[in-house]
Amino acid sequence: MTRTWQISGVTDAARARIATARIAAAHGVPPLERVRLAAALSARLRQCLTKGGTWSLTLETGTEPAGTPDAGRRVLHALVTREGAAADGEPPWRTTVLCPEAVPADGEGSVGDDPAALAEALLGADEDTSLVLDRLAEQENLVAFHREELQQTNQGVVALHAELDAAGRAQREAFAAERAARTEAENARRRLMFLADASAVLTASLDHHEIVRRLPDLLVPEYAETVDVWIFEQDSDRNGSPAHAAAAVVAARTGRPQYAARHPGGLPGVQDQPPSALEPDRPLLCIPLQTRGAPLGVVTLSPPGEGWDPDDAVMLIELTRRASIAIDHAQRYQHNRDIAETLQRALLTELPAPPGLSLAARYLPATHGLNIGGDWFDAFRQPDGGVIVVVGDVTGHGLRAAVMMSQLRTALRAYAVDGGSPGRLLTRLHTFLHHLQPDLFATAVIARFHPDDPTMTWAAAGHPPPVLRTPDGAVRILDAKPGAMLGIPLQQEIHDHTELLAPGSTLALYTDGLVERRARGIDPGIGRLADALGSFTPDQLAQDLEGSADGILRPLLSDSERDDDVCLLLCHLDGTG
Repeated sequence: MTRTWQISGVTDAARARIATARIAAAHGVPPLERVRLAAALSARLRQCLTKGGTWSLTLETGTEPAGTPDAGRRVLHALVTREGAAADGEPPWRTTVLCPEAVPADGEGSVGDDPAALAEALLGADEDTSLVLDRLAEQENLVAFHREELQQTNQGVVALHAELDAAGRAQREAFAAERAARTEAENARRRLMFLADASAVLTASLDHHEIVRRLPDLLVPEYAETVDVWIFEQDSDRNGSPAHAAAAVVAARTGRPQYAARHPGGLPGVQDQPPSALEPDRPLLCIPLQTRGAPLGVVTLSPPGEGWDPDDAVMLIELTRRASIAIDHAQRYQHNRDIAETLQRALLTELPAPPGLSLAARYLPATHGLNIGGDWFDAFRQPDGGVIVVVGDVTGHGLRAAVMMSQLRTALRAYAVDGGSPGRLLTRLHTFLHHLQPDLFATAVIARFHPDDPTMTWAAAGHPPPVLRTPDGAVRILDAKPGAMLGIPLQQEIHDHTELLAPGSTLALYTDGLVERRARGIDPGIGRLADALGSFTPDQLAQDLEGSADGILRPLLSDSERDDDVCLLLCHLDGTG
């Protein structure tokens, strides 16, 4: 026999508990076991109602398998599960009671929906509890009887009572020691959790000013009433630095924590100092921000009460040590980022102003890492009067990618002096990169304009396709088959493509950082770029190409976080259309 109840509220839980008690009674389960089953089930159902959701109670009869102590005996299984438990990892609850071979009559265990009937059934379900309480009262009377007999025994029994009393005191002392140890363990756990959480907050930022700002917010008011963070570098930038406690100066000079107060603090690893002349009535704990090099500063704290617990002081010293590491890393990162950005800007080209052609370019570094990568743009004239424009992307980030980008740009300019079409130039760059850096690759797209020829020649190597806006406002993606990436271990010859351009046409060259997003891929991004380019009027592109470049970037880079560099080059043929 298997029966199941769906439980989503208190009424459902009460109905299921009453039905369980009735079925257990119908199967001949003894009163004591019925009470235990009902109590355990009630506790579980209260937990289910607290967690919320829909639960199922299933009662099933069967026999114990062979090899168990009760093999062959009939049992009643109770199982409480939650709908969707496999998805959220909620384990089922089960229990088993032995019962005779009795089979309940049809309808046994059903409970009506009427509140009065439900209340009556609930009172009837407690009859087993009443029976157990009666038996418990009998046992208590029996115990009282024997206690009275014990009180009338000889001195030996009295001595036994004394021993039992001593054992009870020892047990109470053990319980008290256990509670104290548990409290100490809880405090240690609390400190460790705070230290871990605070460390995560401090290391989440690479701005050392932000780390210094967050440190007081973490400590006040639980571990300190006030927090002063003295950074040496910041004071050196000011005309007049604020006064600091003598203990803070000693901590800065010795690299050891100092405690300034009228009475010794007795804090481990902390040296005692006289009270501060600045705040003589307030104890101060001065902890240096120490690194492997020179000290960065000192953190001065005043206690939230009379003083600090020794374990709290140890935790504060460790947190300050971690804060000093985070500040040091942030300062180093800021220094390296400034160098990287300066180098990246120095490698970018100032665009020429050839007759009949307007150029506008934008370069935005990635917001992660050292902000230096291999994206680049370039534009220059050839000896025959033609203009070469190029956008490229060296794989990877860092100084190596930037140096390789500079070498490719220089090589392209050198090859272009001898003339050659975009496809020929890319073919030579492919050979150059493969022999110079076999483990580095790049993509690029090159377009060539000539003032005496309305035909544009272009070629691409593993690069996103150019986007062309014609004078009538139509936008096309030049998706002719490109060559493979530059530098791959493959001999290739990259072919040219031509496009007849009318005055007023605008060509957009770009890198994948502008259009590619992890969650959506690259094709939707190219479509958004085409829409943005098509949204401008011919006059806007002709009169303000720089503003148009900014207008294209805004909708495509609405998110502030970028994993890759962004490069955009707009080429507009002067004229009307």
